[in-house]
Amino acid sequence: MTIVYGAFDRAALDREYSPSSRAPDFLRTLDQAADRSRQARADLACRPDVRYGPDPAERLDYFPATRPGAPLFVFVHGGHWQQCSKEESAFAAPRFVSSGAAFAALGYGLAPGNSLAEMVASVRRALRWLCEHADALGHAGDAVYAGGSSAGAHLVAAALSGPEAGPRVPGVCLLSGVYDLQPIRSSYVNDALGLDRETAERYSPLRAGTLAARSVIIARGADETFEYARQQREFVQMLRGGGHPVRDLVVVGRNHFDLPFDLGRVGTSVGDAVLAQMGLSPPAARP
Repeated sequence: MTIVYGAFDRAALDREYSPSSRAPDFLRTLDQAADRSRQARADLACRPDVRYGPDPAERLDYFPATRPGAPLFVFVHGGHWQQCSKEESAFAAPRFVSSGAAFAALGYGLAPGNSLAEMVASVRRALRWLCEHADALGHAGDAVYAGGSSAGAHLVAAALSGPEAGPRVPGVCLLSGVYDLQPIRSSYVNDALGLDRETAERYSPLRAGTLAARSVIIARGADETFEYARQQREFVQMLRGGGHPVRDLVVVGRNHFDLPFDLGRVGTSVGDAVLAQMGLSPPAARP
């Protein structure tokens, strides 16, 4: 057996970074996300395909709040940096809009056609653009919150860390993220991503030592692999060591794929934490 990272050989590491190994119904969950996203676009006011950068993939779908000056939640999808799109990523929009926020589902170029550096730059560009164009869109420029799942959580964290970090946001919600990219280099995921050691080091938020966010929610499902649990544990430790206030959640009954369904959902640990972070009360609690 040839060890490629930690205590893992290639086959074991591939399993650790295959979230579907702990989620047998993941395809059904992905279908549900797509269905709910289509329904959100049918039921809500939506500005589709808003361009935030020069690349054709740099587009977002914007769901305005029902009042001006509301906070905005920006969701960055996952898919191992090579799959999925903004089209399946609007499932949480109805909950945020009903709670008084705007919502944006973010698109970006994927591997192998785009490098990781380009993806991080896209997310960073989108957050800056949304802050700068807040008046035109209708949300508050100082209340742009960011969140993502899996690769999306990594991209949000990477965009807000390192020497080019920015803009500083009031809060982030990171779900089932990868914060240390070195093991990715030795797994099947790197076949499309093509990371070398230097790039993996540069874009590993765990190595940055800081995050441009005032408050941080980090969560994962209880039904996830050892490596995803380790990634979260070590990133939380790093952030707390740097003085960041962190809400660390492990959600029983959720896995890598269905945890995002709790975003904005009242009565769930993730949903309640995000609404509180944004200063929003649940719809039933508002007069």
